[in-house]
Amino acid sequence: MKIKFKNIFFLTMIFAVFLIVSTNGITKESNFFDKGIEFFKKKDYEKSKIQFEKDIVFDPKSEKSYLYLAKIFYEKDNDEEQEINLNNVLLLNPKNDEAIYMLTILKIKQSDYDRAKELIEKFSMVCKTFCSKKEEVRKKFNKLIPENEKSND
Repeated sequence: MKIKFKNIFFLTMIFAVFLIVSTNGITKESNFFDKGIEFFKKKDYEKSKIQFEKDIVFDPKSEKSYLYLAKIFYEKDNDEEQEINLNNVLLLNPKNDEAIYMLTILKIKQSDYDRAKELIEKFSMVCKTFCSKKEEVRKKFNKLIPENEKSND
């Protein structure tokens, strides 16, 4: 009987330690995003970037971290990295209206008429929080429309 009790006690202790360690790990993981937001608000983009990247390591489907990385690269005027992160957001959530909006503005900046047009149509269908930006996007896009298409509209 004593041997069984010791085995049960030992297994219970191992389980308790495992539970504590895994719970602490989850807390640390979720704090990476929160710390990233704090640094982002302070405009400390380098520290913010590191926190969002850590969040993605623990949760590769962290749509919000990819979105904030895109915002950081927008601030740093790094179009290539911004586009990569926006595309990651849209892979995870094709209806993320903020990412569609940001990518549309980027494509207009890059004079990518066809992609911008496609994104504007998509944006119109899915917008929720950024619907107020529709007119801004249309005005910027109208400057990009080729002359031969302006007469057809």
